[in-house]
Amino acid sequence: MTSVALFNNKGGVGKTTLTYHLAYMLQRMGHRVLAVDLDPQSNLTAAFLDEDTLGELWEEEQTPARGGPYQRRLWGFGGEHPGTVSSAVRPITEGLGDISNPSPIPIADGLWLVPGDLELSAFEDRLSDAWLRGLTGNVAAIRTTTAFHRIVERAAADVRAQVVLIDVGPNLGAINRAALLAADTVLMPLAADILSLRGLQNLGPTLREWRRTWQSLVRPNIPSEVSAPSGEMRPLGYVIMQPTMRLDRPVATYRHWLARIPTVFATKVLGTSSEIGSSFEIATVRNYQSLMPMARDARKPMFDLRSADGAIGSTQTLVRRCFQDFQKLSNELLERIGPTL
Repeated sequence: MTSVALFNNKGGVGKTTLTYHLAYMLQRMGHRVLAVDLDPQSNLTAAFLDEDTLGELWEEEQTPARGGPYQRRLWGFGGEHPGTVSSAVRPITEGLGDISNPSPIPIADGLWLVPGDLELSAFEDRLSDAWLRGLTGNVAAIRTTTAFHRIVERAAADVRAQVVLIDVGPNLGAINRAALLAADTVLMPLAADILSLRGLQNLGPTLREWRRTWQSLVRPNIPSEVSAPSGEMRPLGYVIMQPTMRLDRPVATYRHWLARIPTVFATKVLGTSSEIGSSFEIATVRNYQSLMPMARDARKPMFDLRSADGAIGSTQTLVRRCFQDFQKLSNELLERIGPTL
């Protein structure tokens, strides 16, 4: 099993959309996929589940699905509430014990979700404090810092996942530090603009510092009975998320920032002076115009849209192109992950 965190310090680049479509495409290609929502905004969870299901999952009192078919969907495995990442860490947050195990929600044959919750933001202070205490070998603090890793590890084992995709929020706070530590590799969605470049400039040195601190100061002191991540967080590369080209934004400007990405990636993320960043460009995901709102309405990936969903005429050509693009991207991702699957 290999885990991949999708992360960019700059928000709004299409990270969750990329995670959602990669999960479905990898599943379509025959892999067992677990999607984990570690972004407190929970946009990935909302992409997979409709509002009635979300209301029941988050235990809203006034939910039309109460007692209906969605209840049978969520409670169909042993009669227990599946839980969220937030409920899994609640014993730690409340000082009552260690993590509980959320039950991954089946989305499709071979695809599962460990859902997120906005309440996860309450875990931030606990993780921040634990990081400092973990440097002295405090076991309770180390259990807190490794909570996400152990949740992912157990959930992946439960469903025998081959690939775990972790959606991570756009900041460099304590939640994201623990989320990235839980990942074997990191994939970075970028836009060709100055904000994404600034995000890389911040992210690269921070990622390398977290890796150094974890591997040299914390991990050697972790007791054998605590499952802990390696902290490798190996950068797989980046995906260019192409926006709709605006009339007020010249193509030359887009190309200028696009040309700078390889150098910034090499120097800031990889920590090398060599010009090798271009070899880490995995793909460019184009803007698929009208497909995204249509896919949201149909509650399915863009490449699965059919005529019954409104994808007719030239739109079907775009759907086929979308399928080919994500298939190519997924194959490239699998190749970079390596022979661990």
